[in-house]
Amino acid sequence: MKARLDQHAPLVFETRELGRRPGALKRLSRSVAAPKDLGIEVIGVPEGAPVEIELRLESVMEGVLVTGTTRAPLAGECVRCLEPLQRELVAEFQEMFSYPEGDRRGHQAEPGDDEEEETFLLEDDLFDLEPVLRDAVVLALPLQPVCQEDCPGLCSTCGVRLADDPDHHHDAVDIRWAALQGLAGTVQDGEKDNVHGAESGVDEKQEK
Repeated sequence: MKARLDQHAPLVFETRELGRRPGALKRLSRSVAAPKDLGIEVIGVPEGAPVEIELRLESVMEGVLVTGTTRAPLAGECVRCLEPLQRELVAEFQEMFSYPEGDRRGHQAEPGDDEEEETFLLEDDLFDLEPVLRDAVVLALPLQPVCQEDCPGLCSTCGVRLADDPDHHHDAVDIRWAALQGLAGTVQDGEKDNVHGAESGVDEKQEK
């Protein structure tokens, strides 16, 4: 059985003042502590960090249309050089929270309706913003965060951070030339063996 919403939870909001009157509006602001795992592996909002939320609630025929903006600090690491980085995230979102007796399109859900699109419902004039907030934050995150656009990353040979040592390099022989050099050495060794063999043959003839 699904747990009932807790009206005192930081990301649960009430809409009772709208009174199901289409066109009725309500604006509110709230600062909450970021829930756990608000982000992706390489960057996200640290747990407990302040998340500022601005909401506009509008009563419509089928439910309450929630439009909002959130601001939060980000922490992560550069995917090129692995240095820690910090950013500020600003994400916008809009979602319909429907009255329980109807779906998001304002009519009773019928068998065969497309059920792939997630439907958010009001519960006793309350709604939980957390899933909508998570989606908005993740969609606004950089998938490949970098400390700077031209970050050169790490040396593939020794792992040193190239931005700290622009002249860093290693003297390396092209593997193709190394192979040719090895082949040349083998040929030279073979030639030497042939020369020594020929000289030995001449010596033997002279002795006879």
